[in-house]
Amino acid sequence: MKLRDHLPSREALRKIRSLRFLGGMLFQPNLWHFNRYSVSVAAFVGVFCCFLPIPFQMVPCVLMCVWLRCNVPVSVALVWVSNPITMPPMFYFTYRLGAMILGEPERIDAKLSLTTISQQIYLIWQPLFLGSILAGLCLGSLAFVTVRLYWRWKVSRYWAQRKARKPRVLKATRTEESPPV
Repeated sequence: MKLRDHLPSREALRKIRSLRFLGGMLFQPNLWHFNRYSVSVAAFVGVFCCFLPIPFQMVPCVLMCVWLRCNVPVSVALVWVSNPITMPPMFYFTYRLGAMILGEPERIDAKLSLTTISQQIYLIWQPLFLGSILAGLCLGSLAFVTVRLYWRWKVSRYWAQRKARKPRVLKATRTEESPPV
């Protein structure tokens, strides 16, 4: 199963009226290539942006992809890790991380609710922001390294298999070309 088969094509995205304001910026060929640089940097950008405690995380994600010239579909797909189901535990973890680093007492309990957060946002924004940035940087770096190592492993495995097949092909051609005895 290839990831490329499940992602929309550039042509399909060009037909979406709401994306026309971007012009040709989003449709540069380099932003859609699957190579080691593009996918590994996209993994970093996607995971980093998924931890940003802001609405519409895909906007900074796409802007960073254009700036860093990395794969847009992979990056946007990784941003979708943070969704309404996963956001509360992610942001509670990042808040606790930020509060621990800043040495502040925990001001919210594990029972997160929208009213509690909206009433206490002025108290929790600094630890939340710090924890989110640190978690995004650490886990984004981990995603970058993981993709790079996996890519290298796949390429070396492919070349080893190719090398293992090659002698058999040469041997078979030598026996066919040898004169009959």
